[in-house]
Amino acid sequence: MFKNILVNALVNLGDVVLTTSALALIKKNFPETKITMLVKPVVKDAVIDNPVVDDVIILDYRAKENSFGKMRALIKEIRRRNFDLAISFDRKLRPALLTFLARIPRRVCPTKVFDNNKSRVTMLYTDVIEISHDLNKTLQAETYQEIVRKFFGIDGHETPKFPQKNSPVAEKLLARLPDKKFKIALCVKGTFPLKTWSKEYFAEVVRELNKSYDAAFFVVGAPNDKDYADEVIREIGFDVENFCGETSLTDLAELFRRADLFITVDTGATHIAATTGVKMITMYGCTSPDRWHPINPNAIAFTSRENCCPCTFKAEQCPTFPKPACLQNVTPAQVIDAAKKQLGVGN
Repeated sequence: MFKNILVNALVNLGDVVLTTSALALIKKNFPETKITMLVKPVVKDAVIDNPVVDDVIILDYRAKENSFGKMRALIKEIRRRNFDLAISFDRKLRPALLTFLARIPRRVCPTKVFDNNKSRVTMLYTDVIEISHDLNKTLQAETYQEIVRKFFGIDGHETPKFPQKNSPVAEKLLARLPDKKFKIALCVKGTFPLKTWSKEYFAEVVRELNKSYDAAFFVVGAPNDKDYADEVIREIGFDVENFCGETSLTDLAELFRRADLFITVDTGATHIAATTGVKMITMYGCTSPDRWHPINPNAIAFTSRENCCPCTFKAEQCPTFPKPACLQNVTPAQVIDAAKKQLGVGN
């Protein structure tokens, strides 16, 4: 039906990973179709050499990259590639304009994808796919796949995909760990406070697991997570390696493949880890596992299901901040018990 598809996914890392489940569904039904993804620079490693992505176009949202001349050049480049279909997974104005002005003949977007708000951006598309299910009670990957299923008239479900590469960086980082039976990865900081489990809770979990298991611990995250991770490590009270900012996304995936357990808050790294099959435990605060649960049979998710969750509060607006009830009521005891079930007999 369509041979050359442009997919707009100018979204955050976790969502980019989840959209690949929809691309996998396209590839399964139309293996000869070429898929090009339009993404932000920070997530490019998630799609370059991805088994369901054939090519990548980078759109830099920084102000100095957004001159009229640069946008005109990008429109010209998109037109040159002769796409016969564009699919939007973000409903943002800029990619809608790019595909409209590039004269891609069929352009598809959903009626909703992140919230229930209507958008005039849909007027720039030739096909608007009705999404009728409750977003908060449906895995986000299924929302992306529903767009594809309805447009193409196909069935089925697929899981997200991620590049798998040899990683000398991961090898060097793991060599810094003490020689222990188990390797346990930690991601201790969310993208905003209402996703971040307390330092004291993380410290309690690590100290208890250290008593029961011959384990080496390490923290992963973005460069700007490094100082916070050091604070958590000081709270723990013994040496834990801090790898924040030292990995590419594919290095990070390799660390997860080599780990025995990953304990994390709800972040993009959670969804990368899920593609590797690592045993994992995720704590949810203002977001819900009904929508954001890792697609991994080895994943355990905890939420306290407060009446106000999922929420859209800023941290200072939360009635229980600075100790939001949604995270305070997911306890270290729950996570410790789950970790022991994941790891099995200690030492």
